[in-house]
Amino acid sequence: DTLVITGPNTGGKTVTLKTIGLLTLMAECGLLVPVSDNSSLSVFHHVLADIGDEQSIEQNLSTFSAHMTNIVRILKQADEKSLVLLDELGAGTDPVEGAALATSILEQLRQQGARIAATTHYAELKAYALDTSGVENGSCEFDVATLQPTYRLLIGVPGRSNAFAISRRLGMEESVVKYAESLVSNENSRFENVVGQLEESRRALEDEREDARRSQAEARRVLEDARRQQEEIQRNTRKEMENAREQASLLVSRTRGQADLLLNELEELKKQKNKQLTAEQKAKLKAGLRQLENTADPVNRRRNNAGYRLPRALRVGDTVKMVDLDKPAVILGLDADEKHALVQAGVMKTRTEISNLQLITTAEKQKAQRRRTRTVTRQFSNAAASAELDLRGQTSDEALANVDLFLDHAVRSNLTQVTIIHGKGTGVLRKAVQEHLKHHPSVKSYRLGTYGEGESGVTIAELK
Repeated sequence: DTLVITGPNTGGKTVTLKTIGLLTLMAECGLLVPVSDNSSLSVFHHVLADIGDEQSIEQNLSTFSAHMTNIVRILKQADEKSLVLLDELGAGTDPVEGAALATSILEQLRQQGARIAATTHYAELKAYALDTSGVENGSCEFDVATLQPTYRLLIGVPGRSNAFAISRRLGMEESVVKYAESLVSNENSRFENVVGQLEESRRALEDEREDARRSQAEARRVLEDARRQQEEIQRNTRKEMENAREQASLLVSRTRGQADLLLNELEELKKQKNKQLTAEQKAKLKAGLRQLENTADPVNRRRNNAGYRLPRALRVGDTVKMVDLDKPAVILGLDADEKHALVQAGVMKTRTEISNLQLITTAEKQKAQRRRTRTVTRQFSNAAASAELDLRGQTSDEALANVDLFLDHAVRSNLTQVTIIHGKGTGVLRKAVQEHLKHHPSVKSYRLGTYGEGESGVTIAELK
């Protein structure tokens, strides 16, 4: 019920008392008070204060008498619904008598049930707060190095007046300060030293708590970043799975169409019972079956890779080909067992067996680059043998340029129908292609693919 606030002059003790009183009255008037969310305030019938604005300018009887007059009035009014604020209690008279009188006044107010906050320099009141249940020490933190208050109220730790340290900082002769220190009683000196050690321990604990608070904030930030990255990975994984399902659906449709063609050829050959299959027909059928097997089953691709041997041990950063997916990837990490690797193919990260990887050497990269630069020319120079154009993975501008070249070669090859593969995806590439076909002079009509042709992943164009 009682707080004894100690500390040096200009340390903020009086400001603390005024702040306590002002916030209490503001709250009782219904005003918004600048406190943290978890704060609580008491409601008092009386707020009684003895706070002198002129502190220690003239240490005379009149000052002491003025204080005592106020305190006598406060003692008459104070009850269990009162808040009492006393500044420099017991000051203005003999220190021994002043300390004794201050202790007695606090005890009387406590017996009357009042809540009390009092400031003082007396070591006796610090000891009183330490020894008395219900009375708590408090101190206003003061930076001796800068001679400035920090305006932090520390509960549970008595403050030091720091008269000697402040005098040194202000330039007083060391001999004068030393002599003054020698005049202080050993008991009082030991008490001040203990208070100083407590203050140093408190500062160290406060620094550690601040470090822990910063570490906790950093840990929360790292955790939040990790959560965002995980969500991004999950989104990318879902996107990759969506693309994989789309490609699988298109692959199944194309494979089913090729299988139907082979079955039709077989049915036609069955009708020709008296005819022997030519070597060319046999080779064509076998090649078609092999193509179906390799296209439809990635396991076959891995089986065909069984005889492959890496030219050297894989390293982080190597570019490889994932045999089962037939996609390029980059090595992100290698397991200790030297049998598995973490790879990234596009935005997808996955762990796979090293036996599923083929190293793409620098020469192969350069060869692939040259091959990509010749892809359009070679693809369209062979347009008479193929009526299909695959635009997946291209931008709209790239795709439309390739469509023009493809249609030009198709017309020159006397084709009447062509298939343009743009994939399902978001539909942006499909819309761009169909809008382009709508105004192309060589196109009579166009439509989406049907079941077995690739459905909405392809556009079939009829040429003029």
